[in-house]
Amino acid sequence: MKKLIICLGVFILFITGCGKYSDKDIVKEIEKKTKNSYILEGDLAISNNDDLYNYEVEVSYKKDHYYKVSLTNMANGHSQIILKNDDGVYILTPALNKSFKFQSDWPYDNSQIYLIKALLNDINNDEEVKFSENDDNYTFITKVNYPNNKMLVNQKITIDKKLNIKNVKVYDSNDSVKMELNVDRIDYSPTFKDDYFELETIMRTFDDNEVVESSNLDDSIYPLFVPVNTSLTNSERVETDNGERIIMTFSGDKPFLLVEETANVMEEFTVIPTYGEPYMLMDTLGVVTDNSLSWTSGGIEYYLVSDVMGKDELIEIAQSISAIPTMK
Repeated sequence: MKKLIICLGVFILFITGCGKYSDKDIVKEIEKKTKNSYILEGDLAISNNDDLYNYEVEVSYKKDHYYKVSLTNMANGHSQIILKNDDGVYILTPALNKSFKFQSDWPYDNSQIYLIKALLNDINNDEEVKFSENDDNYTFITKVNYPNNKMLVNQKITIDKKLNIKNVKVYDSNDSVKMELNVDRIDYSPTFKDDYFELETIMRTFDDNEVVESSNLDDSIYPLFVPVNTSLTNSERVETDNGERIIMTFSGDKPFLLVEETANVMEEFTVIPTYGEPYMLMDTLGVVTDNSLSWTSGGIEYYLVSDVMGKDELIEIAQSISAIPTMK
């Protein structure tokens, strides 16, 4: 009888323990599944004050450093792509028939909501990571590292019992969700053609008619946030070969220059060497450096630069620029 009780106890222990994962087991299993390649598809929402920007996301990865991140704005259907291959890092904007090229370490060392390796790095690098489990999911709460946006402080990563990442929410210091990724599908064994991560191949997949409609600069588009003791002191409108350009000079304690011009669609595909890093700015991908920020939105190209302000301050100004023209 005693032997029977012992055997039953061992059996119960076995069946209740079977299928259980620790936090470290989960990370190791996902690392194993995504080591060589994967494709992730989902929806990304970015919140900026009262505005919400929604994207369809497709991430393709191939060992060791090949990435293709497609971001399609669900409001206007315009697509941009972050590409990393042997030649460097690119931001492709098919609607303008051009690409910015960086010599950059992207995406390493920084948090990236849509990259599995970056999420796992955040878990591994956080000594105070919080792990929990319920009937349906595993949950990790970790710190985040977004050097260009210090407002983002932590994230909640939800993983189902089949060890698929299902949802990621990134929070600011007020516990408000600023970014959310809902994952629809992950393919852990995709097959890529030899030229899948090549720049010219990607550009050929887009419709030649997918172009940005250039906006007329009837009015200056003025930032709603301007640093204290800083104000607009000059605005100059000039004609260009492709439209108009407005140059606004802000003087004071935090001087800066804001340039707005009608978007220029290139006749032939053009690669523009650029210093800086890709940056997700509201409804578009931009380029951020230590003292400048450039992006295209609504048929208008923006360039923001300052000798005294850092990235965080420039981004705050850029995020306050309304899509509706406003006079000073």
